[in-house]
Amino acid sequence: LLGSAIGALLFQRGLLLIHGNAIEVNGSCLVCVGDSGAGKSTLAAAFLQHGHRLLADDVVPVDADGLATPGFPRIKLWGDAARQLGIETEGLRRIMPDMDKYNVPLGARFCNTPLPVKWVYVLEPSDQDGFDLQPFEGMARFEPLHENTYRVHFLEHMALKPQHLQQVAKLAGNIRMARIRRPREGFRINELVQFILVDIDKNA
Repeated sequence: LLGSAIGALLFQRGLLLIHGNAIEVNGSCLVCVGDSGAGKSTLAAAFLQHGHRLLADDVVPVDADGLATPGFPRIKLWGDAARQLGIETEGLRRIMPDMDKYNVPLGARFCNTPLPVKWVYVLEPSDQDGFDLQPFEGMARFEPLHENTYRVHFLEHMALKPQHLQQVAKLAGNIRMARIRRPREGFRINELVQFILVDIDKNA
């Protein structure tokens, strides 16, 4: 219900849906996207530990004005990531009974106010030692947003592809987008948070 079903309803209501995590930074919104296992939710949880708030986990609805709409006050974390972050999982509800993945309630760390999307970062694990950032420029901004649209195959059956192309083009023209390659090995999530915050400060 909180995934595909709500996604279909939000598409019907004319929203652009990004498959990622939305985090409040300086009164605006950072969206982190990437393939499964890229570390989106782990990064979002680390931002929470640095005093930021979460708007949405997994499904980020964006309206015609470029505002990210708050989702549900929880974040889904794998048990290993939670343990690395010092988050206690005992007593938390599992996503599925046999899965080591948990619903972590946010409480006051949830942002229930729509915020303008200003930055989109595409996370990509790599075999290199450090962090690398490559901005997307011009038309290159379009493809990452299209590729990271939530349940993009819904659009064709709903006859929403033309509207979606317009939404992606409009958002892409008003935000900073970059690919961040981070080390595949080691748990350097706090370094990644600081790396992103430095880039945000430079491109506020």
